[in-house]
Amino acid sequence: MKKNSIQKIKQDIEHDFKTLTILPCEQSRQNNPSVQNPQDVDFGEFAQRVYPFVEIQNFHRIYYRLLELFARGKIRKLMVSMPPQHGKSIGASTLLPAYMLGLNPDLRVAIASYSSALANRFNRRVQRIIEGEEYAAMFPATSIKSGGKPPQYLRTADEVEIVGYGGSLLSVGREGSLTGNRVDCFILDDLYKDAMEANSPIIRENCWEWYTSVVRTRMHNLSQELIVFTRWHEDDLIGVLRERERCVDLCNWADVESLAEGDWLCLNFEALKTGEPCEIDSRQAGEALWPEFQSASLLESKRRLDAVRFECMYQGRPMAQGGLLYGNSFGEYDTLPADIVRWANYTDTADMGDDYLCSMSYAVDTDGVVYVVDVVYSREPMEVTEQQVADMLVRSQVRSAMVESNNGGRGFARAVQRLAPRVKVEWFHQSGNKEARILSNSATALHTIRFPRGWAQRWSELYSHLTTYRRDFKANRWHDAADVVTGIVECEESFRRPTKIQRFGFLSK
Repeated sequence: MKKNSIQKIKQDIEHDFKTLTILPCEQSRQNNPSVQNPQDVDFGEFAQRVYPFVEIQNFHRIYYRLLELFARGKIRKLMVSMPPQHGKSIGASTLLPAYMLGLNPDLRVAIASYSSALANRFNRRVQRIIEGEEYAAMFPATSIKSGGKPPQYLRTADEVEIVGYGGSLLSVGREGSLTGNRVDCFILDDLYKDAMEANSPIIRENCWEWYTSVVRTRMHNLSQELIVFTRWHEDDLIGVLRERERCVDLCNWADVESLAEGDWLCLNFEALKTGEPCEIDSRQAGEALWPEFQSASLLESKRRLDAVRFECMYQGRPMAQGGLLYGNSFGEYDTLPADIVRWANYTDTADMGDDYLCSMSYAVDTDGVVYVVDVVYSREPMEVTEQQVADMLVRSQVRSAMVESNNGGRGFARAVQRLAPRVKVEWFHQSGNKEARILSNSATALHTIRFPRGWAQRWSELYSHLTTYRRDFKANRWHDAADVVTGIVECEESFRRPTKIQRFGFLSK
């Protein structure tokens, strides 16, 4: 074995058994008084020097002060929720790891996100910061492999080691493996890609299992945790941890000093301020968090589109999902516009014995607005509904029909094709999670789908099941109508973006 490899192994073993409270850079300064003291570097100053292009608002200063307290060990477990596109990842997953490795080159840091690609992107950004001249001026003891040298140190997209020390930066996607890696600081940033993932109970459960069986098992007594992301669901990781462990909401800086061992410190940045001003957030009620970027009027317009989703993503307060998903908010029309460009149909056959077959024929105008023109909503057997749907397709002058092939849908599609030979009938397997699909597309459905005036009387059961459909998925007996309006939204989105269209099976006439 080469001498340099033996030396590297020796350093790793020494790191495993050394006392973590002594910073190696402090030892380096004792041997060389000319080395800059990294403890004198303020996190806000550091951010502006390595990323001078980043615009820092008042709330960023609060955020960065909190991250500095975390970096210096004053906070062991920290949760931060913030609206989308407000700079949470730049602070937590790009600047913070570089800063912490500057303070302590022996630190082993891990970054996790919903995908390894995103986590690796953070890793590469940190590596570029460490290579910069500004960083070297502040933290001369911290450096990484460059140009293949020193050869015994590792540098890849997902892992980089600090030269001369035991520290490293590792990146991993959610549900990725960390076998054999002990972690001193874990940063979990955006563990859910979007609402579709967060609304999936399977993904939420998998995320929790990964957190308990992988993340927590890699930690020791002095390990730190930072969780930062936009809230999507009341049962996301932050929501579950708040239920199971003691959490302290940050209102004043004195709260940091009062933390007990094992406490989480929690800070939620609301897009629109509610409540009284405090030391941490001095805004008046109704003021925007970053008015130059997202004004109060813009945020209010987003709230009007979907108040419950807005409370989740922008206010950081996921509601109990027991309210109505659609209510009476579907638009209505009196006559069809002249600029109709497409006539289509979407059909979902009955899943169980007392479920409904739901079939909607609709027209689409040049703006992508969907006008429902006819409906079959029935619990009759397939031999009856096949003829009903075929007659409706002909009556509504539909050119193409999509039928979910699940639960006998393929045979239903073949029968309808024989009964309506002039209509192109296609079938496909719907593999998406029903709950996630319906909840994630509800705002778009309300925004784009119109029913004819008087539809409450014309299709009374359909109207009742849609307008009383609850956000608590399990509280609903029938999902058929909601599933079809969701399917229409998905089909029309795919139609407008042909590269995204799934390959469907076509039944010849």
